[in-house]
Amino acid sequence: MKDEFGGYYFKAQSETQTLAVIAAFHNSNGAGSCSIQIISDSGVWSAAYTENSYSKSPKGFRIRLSENYFTEKGMNLDIHRRDLTVTGRLRFGSFTPIRYDIMGPFCAVPFMECRHTVVSMRHRVDGTVTINGEKYVFKDAVGYIEGDRGTSFPKHYTWSQCCFENGSLMLSVADIPIGPVNFKGVIGVVMLDGKEHRIATYLGAKVIKLGDNSVTVKQGNKVLTATLIEKRAHPLAAPVSGSMIRTIHESASCTASFRLEKKGEVLLDLLTDKASFEYEW
Repeated sequence: MKDEFGGYYFKAQSETQTLAVIAAFHNSNGAGSCSIQIISDSGVWSAAYTENSYSKSPKGFRIRLSENYFTEKGMNLDIHRRDLTVTGRLRFGSFTPIRYDIMGPFCAVPFMECRHTVVSMRHRVDGTVTINGEKYVFKDAVGYIEGDRGTSFPKHYTWSQCCFENGSLMLSVADIPIGPVNFKGVIGVVMLDGKEHRIATYLGAKVIKLGDNSVTVKQGNKVLTATLIEKRAHPLAAPVSGSMIRTIHESASCTASFRLEKKGEVLLDLLTDKASFEYEW
């Protein structure tokens, strides 16, 4: 059994509530385990499982983690622990996939510590989840799904995701080690009115500003800036060599701004209190 991790991040968001669920497996030093982490505006919860609790169908999108199920149609949550009870069902509308693998040609590069995937940039969410008696109700809400797989999260990185009225976006900038070389890798997609604007290292994107909870990337005549303004972060477990021993901090719903320009024209100028953000530099 090699050191590795893999999992998927499911986000549901209404006008008043945000809920993110991470279903993952992790193997380290010959021992395996699985987990579900849940993040809301008000807190974070985690449930551990044995290594054989996780399975993913080779066809379609279907994941089982013990009594919890995640498919393209929705998710069913059924967690009963001494200090955590989570039950409920969310139904998903049609996914909005991106045109091709977010990793581009890097999907074929061996020994990368983390590979990212985008399952759906935006879809409808309906249903109710109850966490320790508190209800999270979603009606004609929006959702987002992505995944990661590898050995470790990058040592330094920024990740942000946001759905808005006429689209959605995700952006990740990370310190990427490949052998003796390190570089700042960029992957990002801005969906606007059904059009995909992709920004990535393999398309020529470069980081031109990084610091003060903000990142700006440039690719040809496109410039994208993401700025964390007011964080509401909660601690999450993240992998190091397959073991969930690192603590990162995610704001599932916080105040941030996003600006996309092309040839000097502003395509997106968004200030929102519904962004998800991790800033680990």
